[in-house]
Amino acid sequence: MRKFLATAAFVASATAALAEYPEKPVTFVVPWPPGDLEDVLTRMIADEFQAMYDVPAAVVNKPGGGGGPFPGAVEVATAPADGYTIGSFVIGVPVIGPEIGIPELNPNPFDPIGIFLTYPFVIASSKDAPFSNWEELAEHGKENDLALGHFGSVLPPTQVTFAAAVSSGFDFASEAAFDALDCNTLASGDVDVINTTLQLVLPCLDDVNILASIGGERISLIPDTPTIVELNPDLPLALWNGLFVHKDTPPEAREKITAAAQKAVQSDKAKQLAEETGALIYWQDPDASNAQIEQDKSSFAKIEEILGE
Repeated sequence: MRKFLATAAFVASATAALAEYPEKPVTFVVPWPPGDLEDVLTRMIADEFQAMYDVPAAVVNKPGGGGGPFPGAVEVATAPADGYTIGSFVIGVPVIGPEIGIPELNPNPFDPIGIFLTYPFVIASSKDAPFSNWEELAEHGKENDLALGHFGSVLPPTQVTFAAAVSSGFDFASEAAFDALDCNTLASGDVDVINTTLQLVLPCLDDVNILASIGGERISLIPDTPTIVELNPDLPLALWNGLFVHKDTPPEAREKITAAAQKAVQSDKAKQLAEETGALIYWQDPDASNAQIEQDKSSFAKIEEILGE
């Protein structure tokens, strides 16, 4: 009897050790408030994950610290490396996070599962502003003080905007970080110009001027708006979002996260979102994602040269 009990205990222990992933709830961490494209798409991925594997999958928003300390990324970095805490991160986390003195992010603790979104990122002002395009903004900025609203001063879209201004012969007199940059931000008059995603100003698109977009190609919803790259070829930085896990995460977990994400971004719902917002939605595997990150680091180094940093 004792031998049987010992054998049964061993089998139970071995079965638990070999339990298939996932066997408990999974959390996707988005380090921004709800409502923007990375949040919407991550929720689609979480829903698909839950449907495929029959375990709860929740999205947790951890806003704050646009220029660091990236509390959402720190949470993923310090969680067990078992695939149950997944980061949905913008370009700034792997490119800037390790460089700005956040111990949990240096050295970079993450591997990409895949990049799935290129934002329709824009530089915008109120329709009441005394400028309606980038050239007019530059001329106005040479003689007048301008305030810029952004998600964090060290983040790539903000740095691109700073560099584009310097290249055009002016600079912003002041700047401030916000967790959300939308119609209310411009309507409040707290800043003159914002850099944000097109998604956040779509509800008031008739009341704003889109001065430029940030990325390699024009946005389908605003085809007459030039890109920053057209204005300055030395600023070829696209703004993306991807799924990341700790480097020690097991292959099985990575494969299953990938399967759910690929299915979600290829869905009719995701295609409709792309059409409605001008976002580029796709799936870029880990090798291509790592290559993208290295390219972006080089582009960011060029931006620092322009800014004299």
